Amino acid sequence: MLAAERREKITEFLHQYGSVEVEELAKDLNVSTMTIRRDLLKLQKDGKIERCHGGAVIKQEVTYIDKQTSYRKEKIAIAEKCVEYVESGNTVFLDAGTTTYEIARKIIEIPDILVVTNDLEIAQLLKNSQVELFLCGGYVQKSTGSMFDRYATQMLKDFKFDIGFFGAASINDQFEVMTPTVDKMWLKRETPKQCRKVYLAVDGSKFGRQAMSKINCLSDYTGIVTEKIFSGEEEEYLKKMGANIIEITR
Repeated sequence: MLAAERREKITEFLHQYGSVEVEELAKDLNVSTMTIRRDLLKLQKDGKIERCHGGAVIKQEVTYIDKQTSYRKEKIAIAEKCVEYVESGNTVFLDAGTTTYEIARKIIEIPDILVVTNDLEIAQLLKNSQVELFLCGGYVQKSTGSMFDRYATQMLKDFKFDIGFFGAASINDQFEVMTPTVDKMWLKRETPKQCRKVYLAVDGSKFGRQAMSKINCLSDYTGIVTEKIFSGEEEEYLKKMGANIIEITR
């Protein structure tokens, strides 16, 4: 296998699992650990990954179109559950993402609500509806249609929300919520603190994946709305950490 093919395989593994280990890659690709370390160094220099102890984590985010088409049925079911918590007169924050986009589609008919979002696609969806809309400014990540950075985070500091819905790129084995983008970390970490009730809306594919930057933990949310089925051991761990899992049927 040529070096370029091998690095493409490594990137595919990272997109699928969120993180990889040197020893595991060496075994799977039938090369030495030294070769894998050189490959990871090259991918890091190209800005595609972030090295970590013993391996690497994904750095580039999946595009909006790819996110929108994956696990769509689960996202719609999650959105249907989330909308049950929204009431007329609420001020709602919708985090950028395709699951929150499905939530936006469901809340259009709820009267007298104000939606604040940092997602261009959600704003486009709601701009011709009866929903009052406030679009948070900042740097635009074109691949995902989201706005973030210190300007966006600073702008949101003056807001208080009745309810907020957030997505996640990754939730690791310790049930920490992660993001591959450092700049997004601050907005996703601080804005939930300004919500009276805050929900994490995530499909099962986001669990068991590592990324570079920690946002917070599952226990920091009013509830986690997901279709994922947890093992008995996982349920016990989640109970001890104080996480409220709101399971939905697929």
